[in-house]
Amino acid sequence: MAINQAVCNTFKRDLLKGFHDFANGGDTFKIALFTSSASLGATTEDYSTSNETSGTGYSAGGETLAGQSVTGSNSASTAYVDWSTDPTWTSASFTANGAIIYNTQTDGGSGTTDAVCVLAFGADYTATNGTFTVQFPAPGTSTAILRLS
Repeated sequence: MAINQAVCNTFKRDLLKGFHDFANGGDTFKIALFTSSASLGATTEDYSTSNETSGTGYSAGGETLAGQSVTGSNSASTAYVDWSTDPTWTSASFTANGAIIYNTQTDGGSGTTDAVCVLAFGADYTATNGTFTVQFPAPGTSTAILRLS
């Protein structure tokens, strides 16, 4: 099994169909954590609990991402999404090897689990009675976690 960092193939298709709204106040996106036993990558279509991280301070489904915004202009060849707050789990005791960002409101609906992208941490990371944070890179045209060029 492996976790391979990728923008999900079905997300690309669904984006062109207008299913995802990244504007502030748009759709609700979540991030869920996974163990090294997970098999995630470009072909991941939906969030699933299979091989999801478990432990103290973590609930299935992960955390809601907050403060999303889209940056881009007619003079920039790259547009990107930023979430202003890094997802954090407090009083945490668990291990994670990667994550999936998914949309819970695709195309104005609710209760969906449409995958956006997979994040590969490159190794197991463990919190023991502490804080576990997924630190997104600084937002920018070459650094944002989700960007189109």
